[in-house]
Amino acid sequence: MDNSDPKPLSLFTAPLSAAQAAKLKTLLQAENFEFEPRPYTLYFARKEKLSLAVYEKGPKIVVQGKGAGEFVKFRLEPEIFGEARLGYEEVHSPEMFQPHFGIDESGKGDFFGPLVIAGVYVDKGIARKFMEGGIQDSKRIGSDQRIRSLAALIKQTQGAVSNVVEIPPAKYNDLYEKIGNVNKLLAWGHARVIENLLAIRSDCPRALSDQFANPRVIQNALMKNGRAIELQQRTKAESDPAVAAASILARERFIDWMEKAGRKYNAAIPRGASALVKTVAGRLVKEHSPAILRELTKAHFKTTKEITDQEEEIDPE
Repeated sequence: MDNSDPKPLSLFTAPLSAAQAAKLKTLLQAENFEFEPRPYTLYFARKEKLSLAVYEKGPKIVVQGKGAGEFVKFRLEPEIFGEARLGYEEVHSPEMFQPHFGIDESGKGDFFGPLVIAGVYVDKGIARKFMEGGIQDSKRIGSDQRIRSLAALIKQTQGAVSNVVEIPPAKYNDLYEKIGNVNKLLAWGHARVIENLLAIRSDCPRALSDQFANPRVIQNALMKNGRAIELQQRTKAESDPAVAAASILARERFIDWMEKAGRKYNAAIPRGASALVKTVAGRLVKEHSPAILRELTKAHFKTTKEITDQEEEIDPE
């Protein structure tokens, strides 16, 4: 029998009402937390090695760091929630601990780089290990080093079967021209990941992903072996440990591709679809040719036309 103490909680997330968020801010001010501006948050507060972020979307609270368990148990639960939640996740969200696949993607909104779809299988034990290890939605993680550290944890967790499908830009552009719709292309990628996972865990009853299209679109893309699985989509699916883990594996593959391409073309290739992205893409076109956009970018983005139109204005020949 294992008599060792459980690992101290270092990450806790939960939804908040607007009134609870305001009450919590007053409590943090009274306890001398330092507030810092952070994107997408109502507020972010830190004290020693403990941090709290209350995100606009939801609202939702994320408590991280040393002493997270004590803060949740002795402050958040009695004074804000009015009920015990820590350790009762299986009561409030039992579906997170039942066997299922979580599917998520990275790169959909980035002009440069591939579209990557990943999937991870979890059961009760795996979900607990992921939560204890700090697995969370990759969009809340700003450090590539942290992404790689969490990806390693996922891959090393016994029983956590995973699969990653990478669609590099050249292949993505071919598929987009055939399919003509990003959501249908994404559904095709989801279906391939589910099929690949089912080849290993054929007993898995359910697959969960974020809401992006009618589940029937994925259903239609599944091969014969995958059509019996229950497909679920919902908003904020990244709060599920399997979907969060999938988002991390997808992000890891995406940043690996971007770094490799940057070395090949001796350029710091930016993410997203900002003005800097357009500038770098224009420079690469000048140094190589417009054909490079098909190899490095998602050609249906309006950025492609803006760059090629600009090149024609500069050099009509």
